[in-house]
Amino acid sequence: MNALQKDSWYNPEATTFGDRLSGAREDAGMAQEEMARRIGVKLKTLRNWEDDFSEPRANKLSMMAGMLNVSLLWLLTGEGDGPNAPTAGELSGDVADILSEIRDVQAQLTRSSDRLHLLERQLRATLQVEAAE
Repeated sequence: MNALQKDSWYNPEATTFGDRLSGAREDAGMAQEEMARRIGVKLKTLRNWEDDFSEPRANKLSMMAGMLNVSLLWLLTGEGDGPNAPTAGELSGDVADILSEIRDVQAQLTRSSDRLHLLERQLRATLQVEAAE
């Protein structure tokens, strides 16, 4: 992991849209029920967004970005203006160590997933060549 990723509270390579949405909502001190009511959706809909089962439409994305004081780009990709990470003084050493380990595991999983995808493509190509022979 490079220094930028270690310092990034919401690593764009390891977090999902739902992770960023729930994190920004919590950072804003807002309960799921309150946010759902304020943007005009059912609680189940918001939970589905936060659990990455579905994604909101553009108008709801824009409303949420403004309400949570984060950029639309950050909500979608993890890049840009998002909530600030807690300062070092806010986290105990144990919590910071666990957080660091979580980020390391997330990065490893991302790399493994990318490698698996590449291997799967290679396997499919090889199987197609063998089937054609």
